[in-house]
This record gives sequence, structure tokens and C-alpha cells, in this order.
Amino acid sequence: MKILLVRLRLIGDVVFTTPIIRALRRQYPEATLTYLVESAAAPVVRGNPHLDDVWAIEHRRGIGRVLDDVRLARRVRRARFDVVIDLHGGPRSAWLTWSTRAAVRVGYDVPGRTWMYTRVVAKPPDLAPRHSVLNQWDLLAVLEPHRFGTPTPDGDRVEMAVDPDARIAVAGRLAAMGVPADATLIVMHVSAGNPFRRWPPSSFADVAAALAGAAASRHVVVTSGPSDAVAASRVLAAARALVPDAAGRLHDGEGLSLSELRALCERAALFIGGDSGPLHVAATSDVPVVGLYGPTLPGRSAPWRPGSIPTASLDAGPLPCRPCAQRTCLPGDFRCLTGIEAGAVRQAAERLLDATR
Repeated sequence: MKILLVRLRLIGDVVFTTPIIRALRRQYPEATLTYLVESAAAPVVRGNPHLDDVWAIEHRRGIGRVLDDVRLARRVRRARFDVVIDLHGGPRSAWLTWSTRAAVRVGYDVPGRTWMYTRVVAKPPDLAPRHSVLNQWDLLAVLEPHRFGTPTPDGDRVEMAVDPDARIAVAGRLAAMGVPADATLIVMHVSAGNPFRRWPPSSFADVAAALAGAAASRHVVVTSGPSDAVAASRVLAAARALVPDAAGRLHDGEGLSLSELRALCERAALFIGGDSGPLHVAATSDVPVVGLYGPTLPGRSAPWRPGSIPTASLDAGPLPCRPCAQRTCLPGDFRCLTGIEAGAVRQAAERLLDATR
């Protein structure tokens, strides 16, 4: 049997599909499993031991997208898949799923797209507090209900393989920064592709300064992504000004690839970041995570991994506008983010660091 999984965009969403990959391999050990993903998130599944192949496609616009999709439709049709599961539900993924002409095509019951599938399940509300892993697991249940029970973080956690080359690159970079091998390494990701998920830089700076200044063994690596490449340098400048004596232990990790970030988390004692792709990449490791949730809910997107791994999910508490669709801030002040106090994040970080000593 040949099975194709389709999940286009985004990094965190692709991470949340990895328990499904493991479950499919467990139930169909002889099947050929292929994953179709956009190139930005491809490192999440490339190297996954349960997959036979990963097809990475570009995210282009305009006529380039049309040409790409025509070529890709021919490719998926020629591959003769038996089962295709659309884990995304968007118009592009639905059309590509239909293009396979597979006998079994599973997807969400989305108006205007249902006809492209042979089996459909109700799509959960986007803002419901049900975890994304459970939402996507529904697609397995409609495939063969008797084979797939309810997943648990302990049984089917999110995963991402560590690239050996990335591990070597990270070790070299840490050495160049002057980070000792026995240092307590704290990774802080300070940007997000969505501005609605960006905690204030001044708050990140306060936390970075406090953690680095509390012990000489601590080194903080501040990372940021391509959506806000200078975020790390802004936070570092502010943090170093707050604790000049510890400035040499506050490091710029801007420019790390996704694979390198995963390798860095393998080495870290703590990860701090907002609800974005890097936090979910961190969750595929055993590093303790302090997650910051603004317009989103921890119940939907907290790390999906064993409860024995220390995790803290912080938010601003109940607000009439939260959760939201992240299109416009109705109050206009992003209170769901600014309401998360730096002091609370510092306390959570210290608690998790103490738990792993």
C-alpha cells in the first residue's frame, strides 16, 4: 500500500502531524509512506525514521504557483497512491489530493472542497481549545476506526530527527561564541511570523538579562527568524545594557536554520518562546519549555510530549477577545501579549531550571 500525507504550511502545524506518521507506520509496517510539504517546513519531516520519502515543494505565488501545481499534479498521479490524507484542508492541498485520483482520499468537510475527497470528517472550529494533534488524528479515525485509538503525548509525541551535520554546526558555533561545554544553556526565540504572537522585545530583554545575571554558569542564546531577523539583536542590545557584567554570556543566535535550532535544543537546559514554529520544534526534544500564548490557547497548541518533561504555558488569562482569528487586534493594544508579565516568565523559567538540576 502507498500512502501520501499532505500538509502544506506551517512549521508548527507540520510538527503536530508527526504523531500520525508514527501511528501509520505502526499500523501499516509494510506500507510506503510519503509526505508532501512546503520547503520551509521540510526539515521537520526530512529524516523522520517512519517515512520512506519527503516531497518538498516551493511556496510561490502567481503563475509560478500554477506551473508548479500542474507539474506536481502529474507527479502525484503517476505515483499511483492508494491512500491520500490531506492534513491541511486548504484549497491547494485539497486540489493536489484530488489530483492523485487515489481510491481513498481523506480530508476535512470544508464547503466547496468536500467533493475532492472520498471520506470526510468534520473540521473542528479554528479557535476551539481542542489540541491540534487530536484534530488531525480525526482523519486517521475515519480511515480505519478500529486501528487508531485516541493518541496520548506519552504514546505518540511530536518528533523531529536531529540532523548530524546540524549538530556539528551548532557545536562549532557554540564554541566560537565561547559557550563552555558544561554551561547551562538557555535558548530564547524572540520573533514570530505572525505579529500577533510577538511578545514585546523589552520583556524578552528583561528575562534574558535576569536569567543570565543570576548565575555565571548560564549562557543565553537569543534567536529570531526571517520574519523579524533583527529581533535578536534588538533584544540583546537591551539585555546587555541591563546586565553589563553578564553581557558576554548573552549570545546572538540569529540565522540558525530549522535543523540547527533542533540540534541547539538538544543541547539546551531551557527554551523560552512564543507560540510559533520554533517552540514546536523545541517540543520535539526533551528540553523544558516555557511557552507564551497571546491570541492562541495552550489547550490547542501546547507541546505534545510526555508530561514528565517540564513545561510551563503562560498567558494573560481570560480576555473577552481571546482567542482571536489574528486578523486585527480589536482593543488595539495587544493586551493578550503585553499582559504576560516578565516576572512571571522569569519565575517559570527558574522553576523549570530547578526541576532539571
